[in-house]
Amino acid sequence: MIITVLLWLFKIAFAGSGVVLLADVIKRKSALGNTSGAQIGKSAFIGFLTNFGDTLGIGSFGPIVALLKLLKVDINDKDIPGTLNVSCTLPVLFEAMLFTGAIEIDPVTLVALIAAAVVGSYVGAGIISKMDETKIQLVMGIALFAAAIIMIITHPYLKLFTVETTATGLTGVKLIIGIVGNFILGALMTAGVGLYAPCMAMVFLLGMNLKSAFPIMMGSCALLMPVCSIKFIKEQTYSPLVSIVISISGLIGVAIAYWGVKNADLNKLKFVIIAVILYTAYKMFSAGMAGRKAKQQG
Repeated sequence: MIITVLLWLFKIAFAGSGVVLLADVIKRKSALGNTSGAQIGKSAFIGFLTNFGDTLGIGSFGPIVALLKLLKVDINDKDIPGTLNVSCTLPVLFEAMLFTGAIEIDPVTLVALIAAAVVGSYVGAGIISKMDETKIQLVMGIALFAAAIIMIITHPYLKLFTVETTATGLTGVKLIIGIVGNFILGALMTAGVGLYAPCMAMVFLLGMNLKSAFPIMMGSCALLMPVCSIKFIKEQTYSPLVSIVISISGLIGVAIAYWGVKNADLNKLKFVIIAVILYTAYKMFSAGMAGRKAKQQG
């Protein structure tokens, strides 16, 4: 029952977000800017590749920004934040629908952790925005690196330690820790810290099946992004053409990557997840060190 309600929320949000985006693109069809084949082709490539990676837990915002710059997509810098949110809303909702319906997970745990992230993103926004971003990045970078090391030395293939990570839900103290943890991760999203990699690390450390992290992290973001994207659309601070092309190609990327994750051997998938967490740890720590250096020089 709980899963059914959650899936309907995702479907309603998907339909609503799609209608709002399509209506705005049609309304602004005479002012879409660069509509060349190159612009559309680059945007389609970016949408497919980044959302394919997003389905594997890599995240899409950072890679999209990098590829927009690398491929010299014609878009104003001021429109990039809005474009990120608008273009990724439908793919992330699609991910949430696919994984929530296919990955075994305790409904109470799923709803509790998603709700915690959503509340954290709103309630915690004011607190996190006042904190030192550099320190947050450094602490998260170190924490994720430590989590990745633990995941490596406890991997079944190495046979060094045995750790039970097969649970599909949390109870008691672990559930409370998970709720508090996802609340913090939801709040940290307002400081630019992605939720995917930290959520996967937390789920593993709490003893849950790693695949269970996918509906949790995707569901958390899926209920946040529609509100943000509609706001950007109303304020006209996004690129309509780039956004709808990335959305469409992104949906294809999600569908193709989904089958790989769903049917993947868990122990092999764990290596991919470890690589994602290490990459995220490196990026956060590097950003933190760069910010610290800039402050010292300033």
